[in-house]
Amino acid sequence: MAAVSIRNLDDRVKAQLRLRAAAHGRSVEAEIRAILADAVSMPSASAGLLATLLDRFTAIGGTELDLPVRSAPPRAADLSS
Repeated sequence: MAAVSIRNLDDRVKAQLRLRAAAHGRSVEAEIRAILADAVSMPSASAGLLATLLDRFTAIGGTELDLPVRSAPPRAADLSS
């Protein structure tokens, strides 16, 4: 495993990293590793944008929406104004 040192890190950035790490229940070092791994990982070309977005946001919920029942067929928008 490689080791990396970061010099001249702004105190505000360090504080934000500590808060983010605490929110995720891990150490600052583990949080930085996760951030770096996520930053350099490339989504697979076959997955597509929609699949990538669904994978990312499924963990926080809200991807299943109840669609209302339509009582009338959809009509074209009036663009005459």
